[in-house]
Amino acid sequence: MRDSEFRKATRIVREKLRHQSCVRRRFPSKRVACGMGMVGALLLLATTVRAAETHNTLNSKELAEGWILLFDGTTDFGWKAAKRANWKVADGTISVSEGEPGLLATTSEFGDYQLKVDFRAAKQTNSGIFLRTPTVPTDPATDCYELNIAADDNPFPTGSFVKRQKADGGHTTGEWQSFDVSMQGDHCIVRLDGHVVLDFTDSKPLGRGAIGLQLNSGPVQFRDIKLRPLGLKPIFNGRDLTGWHEFAGKPSIFSVTEQGELNVKNGPGQLESDLRFADFVLQLEVFSNGKHLNSGIFFRSIPGEFWNGYESQIQNGFADGDRSKPLDFGTGAFYRRQKARTVVSNDFEWFHKTLVVSGDQMAVWVNGYPVSDWTDTRAPNANPRNGLRREAGTLIIQGHDPTTDLSFRNLRAAETPPR
Repeated sequence: MRDSEFRKATRIVREKLRHQSCVRRRFPSKRVACGMGMVGALLLLATTVRAAETHNTLNSKELAEGWILLFDGTTDFGWKAAKRANWKVADGTISVSEGEPGLLATTSEFGDYQLKVDFRAAKQTNSGIFLRTPTVPTDPATDCYELNIAADDNPFPTGSFVKRQKADGGHTTGEWQSFDVSMQGDHCIVRLDGHVVLDFTDSKPLGRGAIGLQLNSGPVQFRDIKLRPLGLKPIFNGRDLTGWHEFAGKPSIFSVTEQGELNVKNGPGQLESDLRFADFVLQLEVFSNGKHLNSGIFFRSIPGEFWNGYESQIQNGFADGDRSKPLDFGTGAFYRRQKARTVVSNDFEWFHKTLVVSGDQMAVWVNGYPVSDWTDTRAPNANPRNGLRREAGTLIIQGHDPTTDLSFRNLRAAETPPR
Protein backbone atom coordinates (compact mmCIF):
# COMPACT_ATOMS: atom_id res chain seq x y z
CA MET A 1 0.00 0.00 0.00
CA ARG A 2 1.34 3.44 -0.93
CA ASP A 3 2.02 5.94 1.89
CA SER A 4 -0.57 8.39 0.62
CA GLU A 5 -3.23 5.68 0.39
CA PHE A 6 -2.43 4.53 3.91
CA ARG A 7 -2.68 8.07 5.23
CA LYS A 8 -6.02 8.51 3.51
CA ALA A 9 -7.36 5.22 4.89
CA THR A 10 -6.18 5.93 8.44
CA ARG A 11 -7.64 9.42 8.27
CA ILE A 12 -11.02 7.93 7.40
CA VAL A 13 -10.73 5.51 10.33
CA ARG A 14 -9.78 8.29 12.74
CA GLU A 15 -12.74 10.38 11.62
CA LYS A 16 -15.11 7.47 12.18
CA LEU A 17 -13.64 6.72 15.59
CA ARG A 18 -13.91 10.39 16.64
CA HIS A 19 -17.53 10.38 15.53
CA GLN A 20 -18.26 7.21 17.50
CA SER A 21 -16.53 8.64 20.58
CA CYS A 22 -18.73 11.70 20.38
CA VAL A 23 -21.85 9.56 20.09
CA ARG A 24 -20.74 7.44 23.05
CA ARG A 25 -20.35 10.49 25.30
CA ARG A 26 -23.73 11.92 24.36
CA PHE A 27 -25.65 8.63 24.22
CA PRO A 28 -24.14 5.97 26.52
CA SER A 29 -26.80 3.44 25.52
CA LYS A 30 -25.32 3.30 22.02
CA ARG A 31 -22.12 1.69 23.26
CA VAL A 32 -22.74 -1.51 21.26
CA ALA A 33 -23.38 0.46 18.09
CA CYS A 34 -20.18 2.37 18.67
CA GLY A 35 -18.27 -0.89 18.92
CA MET A 36 -19.78 -2.02 15.65
CA GLY A 37 -18.78 1.30 14.15
CA MET A 38 -15.19 0.69 15.19
CA VAL A 39 -15.31 -2.75 13.56
CA GLY A 40 -16.72 -1.18 10.43
CA ALA A 41 -13.93 1.39 10.36
CA LEU A 42 -11.29 -1.31 10.68
CA LEU A 43 -12.96 -3.31 7.93
CA LEU A 44 -12.91 -0.19 5.77
CA LEU A 45 -9.19 0.16 6.38
CA ALA A 46 -8.59 -3.50 5.48
CA THR A 47 -10.66 -3.14 2.31
CA THR A 48 -8.71 -0.04 1.32
CA VAL A 49 -5.43 -1.88 1.87
CA ARG A 50 -6.55 -4.80 -0.28
CA ALA A 51 -7.76 -2.48 -3.04
CA ALA A 52 -4.48 -0.57 -3.09
CA GLU A 53 -2.44 -3.76 -3.23
CA THR A 54 -4.23 -4.94 -6.39
CA HIS A 55 -2.92 -2.09 -8.55
CA ASN A 56 0.21 -2.59 -10.66
CA THR A 57 0.38 -6.27 -9.71
CA LEU A 58 -0.34 -9.60 -11.38
CA ASN A 59 -2.24 -12.52 -9.88
CA SER A 60 -1.41 -16.19 -10.45
CA LYS A 61 -3.97 -16.51 -13.25
CA GLU A 62 -2.48 -13.57 -15.12
CA LEU A 63 1.03 -14.96 -14.72
CA ALA A 64 -0.11 -18.32 -16.11
CA GLU A 65 -1.63 -16.49 -19.08
CA GLY A 66 1.66 -14.70 -19.81
CA TRP A 67 0.96 -11.17 -18.60
CA ILE A 68 3.83 -8.82 -17.75
CA LEU A 69 3.89 -5.40 -16.07
CA LEU A 70 5.07 -2.55 -18.27
CA PHE A 71 4.82 -0.23 -15.24
CA ASP A 72 6.07 -1.56 -11.90
CA GLY A 73 4.07 0.99 -9.87
CA THR A 74 7.04 2.77 -8.32
CA THR A 75 9.58 3.70 -11.04
CA ASP A 76 9.78 4.56 -14.73
CA PHE A 77 12.05 1.56 -15.40
CA GLY A 78 11.61 0.44 -19.00
CA TRP A 79 10.33 3.83 -20.21
CA LYS A 80 11.97 6.85 -21.82
CA ALA A 81 10.66 10.35 -22.55
CA ALA A 82 11.17 11.83 -26.00
CA LYS A 83 10.46 15.42 -24.99
CA ARG A 84 10.79 17.61 -21.88
CA ALA A 85 7.70 17.27 -19.71
CA ASN A 86 6.91 16.81 -16.03
CA TRP A 87 6.42 13.03 -16.18
CA LYS A 88 6.43 11.67 -12.64
CA VAL A 89 5.72 8.47 -10.74
CA ALA A 90 3.82 8.83 -7.47
CA ASP A 91 1.08 6.99 -5.60
CA GLY A 92 1.18 4.07 -8.01
CA THR A 93 0.58 6.18 -11.12
CA ILE A 94 2.45 7.76 -14.00
CA SER A 95 1.21 11.31 -14.47
CA VAL A 96 1.94 14.36 -16.59
CA SER A 97 0.34 17.77 -16.92
CA GLU A 98 2.65 20.18 -18.72
CA GLY A 99 5.73 20.43 -20.90
CA GLU A 100 6.61 19.73 -24.52
CA PRO A 101 4.00 17.52 -26.22
CA GLY A 102 5.38 14.06 -26.82
CA LEU A 103 5.57 10.49 -25.60
CA LEU A 104 6.84 8.55 -22.64
CA ALA A 105 7.55 5.31 -24.52
CA THR A 106 8.56 1.77 -23.66
CA THR A 107 12.15 0.92 -24.47
CA SER A 108 10.96 -2.45 -25.81
CA GLU A 109 9.00 -2.97 -29.00
CA PHE A 110 6.03 -5.32 -29.30
CA GLY A 111 4.13 -6.79 -32.23
CA ASP A 112 0.99 -8.77 -31.38
CA TYR A 113 -0.37 -8.36 -27.87
CA GLN A 114 -3.23 -7.62 -25.52
CA LEU A 115 -2.72 -4.41 -23.57
CA LYS A 116 -4.59 -3.20 -20.49
CA VAL A 117 -4.24 0.36 -19.21
CA ASP A 118 -6.18 2.39 -16.65
CA PHE A 119 -6.27 6.15 -17.18
CA ARG A 120 -7.80 9.19 -15.56
CA ALA A 121 -8.09 12.46 -17.43
CA ALA A 122 -10.00 15.69 -17.13
CA LYS A 123 -12.85 15.80 -19.61
CA GLN A 124 -11.09 18.41 -21.75
CA THR A 125 -7.68 16.72 -21.64
CA ASN A 126 -6.27 15.64 -24.99
CA SER A 127 -3.91 12.68 -24.58
CA GLY A 128 -3.55 9.17 -25.86
CA ILE A 129 -1.83 5.81 -25.89
CA PHE A 130 0.33 5.17 -28.94
CA LEU A 131 0.62 1.60 -30.24
CA ARG A 132 3.31 0.09 -32.50
CA THR A 133 4.86 3.54 -32.53
CA PRO A 134 8.32 5.04 -32.99
CA THR A 135 9.53 7.11 -30.05
CA VAL A 136 8.81 10.28 -32.03
CA PRO A 137 5.84 9.60 -34.34
CA THR A 138 5.11 11.98 -37.18
CA ASP A 139 1.68 11.00 -38.49
CA PRO A 140 -0.84 8.74 -36.72
CA ALA A 141 -2.36 7.93 -40.09
CA THR A 142 0.80 6.15 -41.23
CA ASP A 143 3.50 5.44 -38.63
CA CYS A 144 1.59 4.46 -35.46
CA TYR A 145 -1.85 3.87 -33.98
CA GLU A 146 -2.92 6.72 -31.70
CA LEU A 147 -5.57 5.49 -29.28
CA ASN A 148 -7.10 8.81 -28.35
CA ILE A 149 -8.16 10.19 -24.97
CA ALA A 150 -10.16 13.28 -25.78
CA ALA A 151 -13.37 15.23 -25.27
CA ASP A 152 -16.65 14.02 -26.71
CA ASP A 153 -16.71 16.86 -29.27
CA ASN A 154 -13.27 15.91 -30.64
CA PRO A 155 -13.38 14.45 -34.18
CA PHE A 156 -11.75 11.39 -32.65
CA PRO A 157 -13.13 11.06 -29.08
CA THR A 158 -11.80 8.65 -26.45
CA GLY A 159 -11.30 5.16 -27.87
CA SER A 160 -10.72 6.29 -31.46
CA PHE A 161 -7.69 5.70 -33.66
CA VAL A 162 -6.76 9.24 -34.70
CA LYS A 163 -6.97 9.78 -38.47
CA ARG A 164 -8.05 6.16 -38.90
CA GLN A 165 -11.43 5.39 -37.28
CA LYS A 166 -13.80 7.09 -34.85
CA ALA A 167 -14.85 5.20 -31.73
CA ASP A 168 -18.45 4.14 -31.28
CA GLY A 169 -19.65 5.49 -27.92
CA GLY A 170 -16.30 6.35 -26.38
CA HIS A 171 -16.12 9.23 -23.91
CA THR A 172 -14.00 10.60 -21.05
CA THR A 173 -15.63 10.60 -17.60
CA GLY A 174 -12.99 12.36 -15.50
CA GLU A 175 -12.75 9.24 -13.30
CA TRP A 176 -10.57 6.15 -13.65
CA GLN A 177 -11.33 4.26 -16.88
CA SER A 178 -9.89 1.14 -18.47
CA PHE A 179 -8.67 0.33 -21.96
CA ASP A 180 -8.34 -3.30 -23.08
CA VAL A 181 -6.71 -3.46 -26.50
CA SER A 182 -6.05 -6.44 -28.75
CA MET A 183 -3.45 -6.00 -31.52
CA GLN A 184 -3.19 -9.05 -33.78
CA GLY A 185 -1.69 -8.54 -37.22
CA ASP A 186 -3.97 -6.20 -39.16
CA HIS A 187 -6.86 -6.47 -36.67
CA CYS A 188 -7.28 -4.17 -33.66
CA ILE A 189 -10.08 -4.24 -31.09
CA VAL A 190 -10.46 -1.60 -28.36
CA ARG A 191 -12.62 -2.05 -25.30
CA LEU A 192 -13.34 0.92 -23.05
CA ASP A 193 -14.66 0.02 -19.60
CA GLY A 194 -15.60 -3.43 -20.93
CA HIS A 195 -17.43 -2.25 -24.08
CA VAL A 196 -16.11 -2.58 -27.63
CA VAL A 197 -15.79 0.95 -29.02
CA LEU A 198 -13.46 0.24 -31.95
CA ASP A 199 -13.03 -2.71 -34.33
CA PHE A 200 -10.44 -1.75 -36.92
CA THR A 201 -8.68 -3.60 -39.73
CA ASP A 202 -5.65 -1.98 -41.35
CA SER A 203 -4.99 -2.61 -45.04
CA LYS A 204 -1.32 -1.74 -44.45
CA PRO A 205 -0.65 -2.89 -40.89
CA LEU A 206 2.39 -1.88 -38.89
CA GLY A 207 4.38 -4.85 -37.62
CA ARG A 208 5.75 -3.66 -34.30
CA GLY A 209 6.75 -0.66 -32.24
CA ALA A 210 6.87 0.84 -28.78
CA ILE A 211 3.90 1.69 -26.55
CA GLY A 212 3.72 5.38 -25.71
CA LEU A 213 1.85 7.50 -23.19
CA GLN A 214 1.14 10.95 -24.57
CA LEU A 215 1.27 14.47 -23.25
CA ASN A 216 -0.66 16.76 -25.57
CA SER A 217 -2.74 19.11 -23.46
CA GLY A 218 -4.19 18.79 -19.96
CA PRO A 219 -3.40 16.48 -17.02
CA VAL A 220 -3.59 12.69 -17.31
CA GLN A 221 -2.67 9.71 -15.12
CA PHE A 222 -1.97 6.08 -15.95
CA ARG A 223 -1.72 2.89 -13.89
CA ASP A 224 -2.07 -0.91 -14.22
CA ILE A 225 -0.21 -0.97 -17.54
CA LYS A 226 0.12 -4.63 -18.37
CA LEU A 227 0.69 -6.61 -21.57
CA ARG A 228 0.23 -10.19 -22.74
CA PRO A 229 2.19 -11.22 -25.86
CA LEU A 230 0.03 -12.99 -28.44
CA GLY A 231 0.88 -15.51 -31.12
CA LEU A 232 3.50 -17.46 -29.15
CA LYS A 233 3.81 -21.15 -30.09
CA PRO A 234 5.22 -24.10 -28.10
CA ILE A 235 8.86 -24.89 -28.84
CA PHE A 236 9.00 -27.92 -26.49
CA ASN A 237 6.38 -30.65 -26.88
CA GLY A 238 6.52 -32.05 -23.32
CA ARG A 239 7.12 -35.61 -24.58
CA ASP A 240 10.65 -35.76 -25.99
CA LEU A 241 13.49 -33.56 -27.23
CA THR A 242 12.18 -33.21 -30.78
CA GLY A 243 13.24 -29.79 -32.11
CA TRP A 244 16.31 -29.70 -29.86
CA HIS A 245 19.76 -31.30 -29.93
CA GLU A 246 22.49 -31.79 -27.36
CA PHE A 247 26.07 -30.62 -27.69
CA ALA A 248 28.10 -33.80 -27.98
CA GLY A 249 30.72 -34.82 -25.47
CA LYS A 250 29.47 -32.81 -22.48
CA PRO A 251 28.34 -34.28 -19.13
CA SER A 252 24.93 -32.56 -18.87
CA ILE A 253 21.95 -34.94 -18.96
CA PHE A 254 18.77 -33.62 -20.59
CA SER A 255 15.53 -35.56 -20.18
CA VAL A 256 11.75 -35.24 -20.18
CA THR A 257 10.00 -36.12 -16.91
CA GLU A 258 6.71 -37.97 -16.45
CA GLN A 259 5.14 -34.56 -15.75
CA GLY A 260 6.19 -33.33 -19.21
CA GLU A 261 8.96 -31.08 -17.94
CA LEU A 262 12.38 -30.65 -19.49
CA ASN A 263 15.05 -31.40 -16.90
CA VAL A 264 18.80 -30.83 -16.97
CA LYS A 265 21.24 -32.35 -14.49
CA ASN A 266 24.99 -32.11 -14.25
CA GLY A 267 27.15 -29.92 -16.42
CA PRO A 268 28.56 -28.22 -18.29
CA GLY A 269 26.45 -28.81 -21.36
CA GLN A 270 23.83 -27.34 -23.64
CA LEU A 271 20.57 -28.21 -25.35
CA GLU A 272 20.19 -26.18 -28.55
CA SER A 273 17.03 -25.41 -30.51
CA ASP A 274 16.67 -26.27 -34.17
CA LEU A 275 14.69 -23.05 -34.62
CA ARG A 276 16.45 -19.72 -34.93
CA PHE A 277 15.22 -16.34 -33.72
CA ALA A 278 16.42 -12.77 -34.26
CA ASP A 279 13.76 -10.41 -32.86
CA PHE A 280 11.39 -12.39 -30.69
CA VAL A 281 9.42 -12.96 -27.50
CA LEU A 282 10.16 -16.01 -25.36
CA GLN A 283 8.17 -17.14 -22.33
CA LEU A 284 8.85 -20.13 -20.09
CA GLU A 285 8.65 -21.41 -16.52
CA VAL A 286 11.69 -22.52 -14.53
CA PHE A 287 12.22 -24.55 -11.35
CA SER A 288 15.57 -24.58 -9.55
CA ASN A 289 15.80 -27.77 -7.48
CA GLY A 290 18.66 -26.57 -5.29
CA LYS A 291 19.99 -23.49 -3.54
CA HIS A 292 21.55 -20.85 -5.78
CA LEU A 293 21.87 -23.17 -8.77
CA ASN A 294 23.20 -21.63 -11.97
CA SER A 295 21.82 -21.94 -15.48
CA GLY A 296 20.77 -19.67 -18.32
CA ILE A 297 18.97 -19.20 -21.60
CA PHE A 298 21.28 -18.27 -24.48
CA PHE A 299 19.82 -16.53 -27.52
CA ARG A 300 20.96 -15.30 -30.92
CA SER A 301 23.56 -18.01 -30.43
CA ILE A 302 25.95 -19.02 -33.19
CA PRO A 303 24.59 -22.42 -34.25
CA GLY A 304 26.75 -25.34 -33.22
CA GLU A 305 29.06 -23.34 -30.97
CA PHE A 306 29.23 -23.92 -27.22
CA TRP A 307 27.63 -21.23 -25.04
CA ASN A 308 28.20 -18.58 -27.70
CA GLY A 309 25.26 -16.20 -27.52
CA TYR A 310 23.71 -13.58 -25.29
CA GLU A 311 22.86 -15.13 -21.93
CA SER A 312 19.76 -14.46 -19.89
CA GLN A 313 20.92 -15.59 -16.44
CA ILE A 314 19.20 -17.95 -14.00
CA GLN A 315 20.55 -17.59 -10.45
CA ASN A 316 18.19 -16.87 -7.56
CA GLY A 317 20.77 -15.98 -4.93
CA PHE A 318 21.24 -12.56 -3.34
CA ALA A 319 23.55 -11.14 -0.68
CA ASP A 320 22.87 -9.84 2.85
CA GLY A 321 19.16 -10.65 2.66
CA ASP A 322 18.82 -7.87 0.09
CA ARG A 323 17.18 -8.81 -3.20
CA SER A 324 18.74 -5.76 -4.86
CA LYS A 325 22.15 -7.43 -4.42
CA PRO A 326 22.01 -10.39 -6.83
CA LEU A 327 24.64 -13.08 -6.78
CA ASP A 328 26.38 -13.71 -10.10
CA PHE A 329 24.22 -11.07 -11.86
CA GLY A 330 20.90 -12.63 -10.75
CA THR A 331 17.95 -14.24 -12.51
CA GLY A 332 16.86 -12.13 -15.46
CA ALA A 333 20.24 -10.44 -15.89
CA PHE A 334 22.16 -10.28 -19.14
CA TYR A 335 25.21 -12.10 -17.93
CA ARG A 336 28.36 -9.97 -17.90
CA ARG A 337 26.36 -7.10 -19.42
CA GLN A 338 23.72 -5.92 -16.93
CA LYS A 339 22.75 -7.17 -13.46
CA ALA A 340 19.15 -7.83 -12.54
CA ARG A 341 17.94 -4.83 -10.55
CA THR A 342 16.26 -7.19 -8.08
CA VAL A 343 15.92 -10.93 -7.57
CA VAL A 344 12.22 -11.74 -7.84
CA SER A 345 12.25 -15.53 -8.07
CA ASN A 346 12.99 -18.18 -5.45
CA ASP A 347 14.64 -21.58 -5.51
CA PHE A 348 12.30 -24.57 -5.09
CA GLU A 349 9.42 -22.62 -6.69
CA TRP A 350 8.25 -22.42 -10.28
CA PHE A 351 8.78 -18.94 -11.69
CA HIS A 352 7.85 -17.26 -14.96
CA LYS A 353 10.33 -15.62 -17.29
CA THR A 354 9.70 -13.41 -20.33
CA LEU A 355 12.44 -12.29 -22.72
CA VAL A 356 11.78 -9.60 -25.35
CA VAL A 357 14.49 -8.93 -27.93
CA SER A 358 14.25 -6.33 -30.69
CA GLY A 359 17.27 -5.01 -32.56
CA ASP A 360 19.80 -3.78 -30.03
CA GLN A 361 17.23 -3.66 -27.19
CA MET A 362 16.68 -6.54 -24.75
CA ALA A 363 14.51 -6.86 -21.63
CA VAL A 364 13.51 -9.55 -19.14
CA TRP A 365 10.53 -9.90 -16.79
CA VAL A 366 10.55 -12.43 -13.94
CA ASN A 367 7.13 -13.33 -12.54
CA GLY A 368 5.86 -10.48 -14.69
CA TYR A 369 8.11 -7.90 -13.02
CA PRO A 370 10.67 -5.98 -15.13
CA VAL A 371 14.19 -6.81 -13.90
CA SER A 372 16.49 -5.92 -16.79
CA ASP A 373 16.46 -3.49 -19.69
CA TRP A 374 19.64 -3.31 -21.75
CA THR A 375 20.74 -1.77 -25.02
CA ASP A 376 23.75 -3.28 -26.76
CA THR A 377 25.63 -0.18 -27.90
CA ARG A 378 28.65 -2.10 -29.18
CA ALA A 379 29.62 -2.10 -32.84
CA PRO A 380 27.95 -4.86 -34.91
CA ASN A 381 29.71 -8.22 -34.89
CA ALA A 382 28.69 -11.71 -35.96
CA ASN A 383 30.00 -12.99 -32.61
CA PRO A 384 27.88 -11.75 -29.66
CA ARG A 385 30.90 -12.06 -27.37
CA ASN A 386 32.58 -9.30 -29.35
CA GLY A 387 29.76 -6.96 -30.38
CA LEU A 388 26.12 -6.46 -31.30
CA ARG A 389 24.71 -9.50 -33.06
CA ARG A 390 21.40 -8.87 -34.83
CA GLU A 391 21.35 -12.06 -36.85
CA ALA A 392 19.01 -14.88 -36.00
CA GLY A 393 20.48 -17.55 -33.77
CA THR A 394 19.51 -20.57 -31.77
CA LEU A 395 18.21 -20.79 -28.21
CA ILE A 396 20.31 -22.74 -25.72
CA ILE A 397 19.35 -24.19 -22.33
CA GLN A 398 22.47 -24.36 -20.21
CA GLY A 399 23.72 -27.10 -17.96
CA HIS A 400 26.21 -25.15 -15.88
CA ASP A 401 28.13 -27.46 -13.54
CA PRO A 402 27.89 -30.76 -11.59
CA THR A 403 25.30 -29.27 -9.17
CA THR A 404 22.86 -28.38 -11.98
CA ASP A 405 19.30 -29.65 -11.46
CA LEU A 406 16.70 -27.43 -13.12
CA SER A 407 13.40 -28.03 -14.88
CA PHE A 408 11.64 -26.06 -17.62
CA ARG A 409 8.08 -26.11 -18.93
CA ASN A 410 5.65 -24.15 -21.09
CA LEU A 411 8.38 -22.89 -23.44
CA ARG A 412 6.70 -20.66 -26.03
CA ALA A 413 8.17 -18.21 -28.53
CA ALA A 414 7.35 -16.10 -31.57
CA GLU A 415 9.44 -14.07 -33.95
CA THR A 416 8.41 -10.39 -33.84
CA PRO A 417 7.41 -9.09 -37.30
CA PRO A 418 9.45 -6.30 -38.89
CA ARG A 419 8.12 -2.81 -38.49
